[in-house]
Amino acid sequence: MIRVLIVCGLSATLAGCAALPAPACLPPSRPMLSAELAFGRNIGDRLGVSDADFKRFTAEEITPRFPDGFTVIDGVGQWHDPERGRIVHEKAKLVTLVFAEDPAKAAALTAIADAYKRRFRQQGVLLAVRPSCVSF
Repeated sequence: MIRVLIVCGLSATLAGCAALPAPACLPPSRPMLSAELAFGRNIGDRLGVSDADFKRFTAEEITPRFPDGFTVIDGVGQWHDPERGRIVHEKAKLVTLVFAEDPAKAAALTAIADAYKRRFRQQGVLLAVRPSCVSF
């Protein structure tokens, strides 16, 4: 059975961000967008996406679209499976990206989520985008 984390419409998410005023950032920070993606690792009831599989996915799908960098964190999530009427727990990979507002980057986020769903037979990838004050 394919699991669902949460399906979040990118256009609605980014539209919500666009409606918010840019944060008043204290120097040396500047306004940017921060995106978090949560990738469930189960395929059916078993861990199906290994660390090596995910590393290969990041090299092929995320790095080319966000070559300036990103962060990957191991996590554990849960979601309610309405078809089975129960809570499902699974390991996850959380990816955080920071970038200047750009329609091409919005399209890249959608492409990453779609690629993961296709490759690992997933119904959804959680995506949250919000304005942030960022300095490096």
